Amino acid sequence: MIIFARILPLPAAAVLALAGPAFAQQRATPENQLFDKVLPQKVLEEDAVEVVSTPTVQPLNVQQPRYPEVQPWSVADAQQLLAVVEGIGAEGLDPRDYRPAELRQAIARGPSPQLDQLASETFVWLVEDLRDGRTPMEARKQWFVVDPDPDLLPTGELLAKALAGRNVAATLASLAPTHPDYAALKAELARTPASQAKQRAMIRANMDRWRWLARDLGGQYLITNVPEYQLRLTVNDKIIRTYKTIVGKPGRTATPQLAETVEGVIFNPTWTVPQSIVKGEGLGAKVLNNPGWARSAGYKATKAADGNVYVVQQPGPTNSLGMMKLDMPNPHAIFLHDTPARNLFNTENRALSHGCIRTERALELAMTIAILGQGATKDEAVAISTSGEYTRVPVVKTMPVYITYFTMGRDIEGNLRTFNDIYGRDAPVLASFNAPRVGNRARVTSEEAVEIIDDLQTS
Repeated sequence: MIIFARILPLPAAAVLALAGPAFAQQRATPENQLFDKVLPQKVLEEDAVEVVSTPTVQPLNVQQPRYPEVQPWSVADAQQLLAVVEGIGAEGLDPRDYRPAELRQAIARGPSPQLDQLASETFVWLVEDLRDGRTPMEARKQWFVVDPDPDLLPTGELLAKALAGRNVAATLASLAPTHPDYAALKAELARTPASQAKQRAMIRANMDRWRWLARDLGGQYLITNVPEYQLRLTVNDKIIRTYKTIVGKPGRTATPQLAETVEGVIFNPTWTVPQSIVKGEGLGAKVLNNPGWARSAGYKATKAADGNVYVVQQPGPTNSLGMMKLDMPNPHAIFLHDTPARNLFNTENRALSHGCIRTERALELAMTIAILGQGATKDEAVAISTSGEYTRVPVVKTMPVYITYFTMGRDIEGNLRTFNDIYGRDAPVLASFNAPRVGNRARVTSEEAVEIIDDLQTS
């Protein structure tokens, strides 16, 4: 049983009448009527939305049945493979990476160990590039997502089944990302003439970024595209709600790319101030020496036996995390949260934070996640949010969160457009496409997970 802080025995309307100014500010716009329309009613009603898929993610190095790396090929199967290679440009890949001339010559000589070796290797390369992306890990800057697809769709098993079923082309075609944005980029590539080389390169790079993610993102999830400054709540790949975001400043505080899970919603969070601010900026001394100011700002300080001062900002309208944060544990201490400086959502360049993602209409988002995750009813969520007390609401149905980086894609209106490369992450991806294909690529980045120590963190 979940026990919430101060569940008020009042109807929603009465609770709203008692809500403070900060809460009213988040409800000021017509599109943000939280309690009349947190989500379309069909989404809030139990079982009204059928989630079409939820990926079962297996861990790295999971034990899979072993299949021979080289298997016998018929001429007919090899011809299917050659046709895929010759048409692979439609998927944003380069046929030359897969040695079509050598494969054609081997087919002409008929069945042989050489054909088996070459065709098996070519099939494996295609699987790796279509399923996992062609870009090597060292060119994926600040990319900390581990793609589960190699575990869910093992290469050897795909090869064995494709040959047993005589469906080589269909097997390879089934590996393409299912997200509508990938299809939009593919269609744009088909419309873009070869003379527009830079445009085609940009399309190909962003098609590949979709392959870096899980092929199946899940039935309902949050996805934010950092350069677009937008967050989407998505059900069955359809956008239900969008929220403006503020992301990390370029440089050390740039927002990394992650795939994490919301395990709970924290209403009225506290903020444990990093020592870089307590000591480095003198906040600890200021709180201790100015108790009146500290109370008005919501700060409480304690001095430990070792002489260190620890400062915690209590819940309230001036709290640096605002009125909520999504609990999504990760080694970077990156999360989605509210902010008291909501005027910044009206600025065009919103790369302003220390790494975390500040979210517009954050209370609406928090309540929606709590309700969809069956952690609270609508009335409970209202009562908790207006209580003024720190409350963590765990969710029964966790939700994936994808923090992505696309410089070309569909915007929230569904129009294909480009976004500023605010962190300079395009160049290494584009360079990798101009370099020879890299085999035996790592699945995990060698970059260290840097915790943003001067960003907002909670106790």
